Amino acid sequence: MATEVILPKLGFSMNEGNLAEWMVADGGPVKEGEPLFALESDKSTQEVEAPASGTLKILKPAGETYEVGTILAEIV
Repeated sequence: MATEVILPKLGFSMNEGNLAEWMVADGGPVKEGEPLFALESDKSTQEVEAPASGTLKILKPAGETYEVGTILAEIV
């Protein structure tokens, strides 16, 4: 079963964030807890960890702004 990778809410007032960079290529292996992507908000840039181990399937490209809760990728 696939695990959804969603854009997290990093702060109380955060409604959207910029997916700055994928740190794992599409189709690449990921391990739970390793950095998966960089997320920029109004106040900071943070690395977001993989929620599961498996193979990354990217659904949304880097360099775009998305709403909190948007499904960015799946790990299968």
